[in-house]
Amino acid sequence: MNTEIAVNGTLYIISAPSGAGKSSLLRALLESRSSNIALSVSHTTRSPRPAEVDGRDYHFTDVSTFREMVDRGAFLEHARVFDHFYGTSKQGVIDQLQSGLDVILEIDWQGARLVREQMPSAVSIFILPPSRQALQQRLQDRGQDDAAVIARRMRDAVSEMTHYEEYDYLVINDVFQQALEELAAILLSHRLRLPAQCRRHTGLLAALLAPAQ
Repeated sequence: MNTEIAVNGTLYIISAPSGAGKSSLLRALLESRSSNIALSVSHTTRSPRPAEVDGRDYHFTDVSTFREMVDRGAFLEHARVFDHFYGTSKQGVIDQLQSGLDVILEIDWQGARLVREQMPSAVSIFILPPSRQALQQRLQDRGQDDAAVIARRMRDAVSEMTHYEEYDYLVINDVFQQALEELAAILLSHRLRLPAQCRRHTGLLAALLAPAQ
């Protein structure tokens, strides 16, 4: 039996290998559609980095609080990355969706599986680079990692990319503007689907179809 909570917004899961340009695409998408879309803010046990703001970049918390949230099922998904924990608040996402916002989760394929189990109506999008060569070049152009780290990231990327078939949509980030327009089109098409429009425009539809006086 489907017990998923009825909401007014759409939950989007977006995944991509490191270097595919996901963060840049999402930043541009949010800037162009800031009135009706939000990026989910994760909880983490790591310390804030310079310029990071609690509640905007992450919800920073301690390990004991994080574990308590795990025990009471507060996360849609959570994972340990190296020495730190990361998680997506279930209630936080639901609150945003019920307010009418579309919400984006920027997570990997493993987190995506967990979220889809709990919220099967979520729309999932996978972003791929145009080639392995382009992916490696983008990682090198960052200038942040040495050759060994880039080689590891490439191996991780190939492993991540094998899961693209689990997603609803596939976007190839070759030409940035085209990829951005494709992402925006996916979101717009889902906002215009009949069930979503009926929820948003209940009053209008009732007035249009009311018996003539």
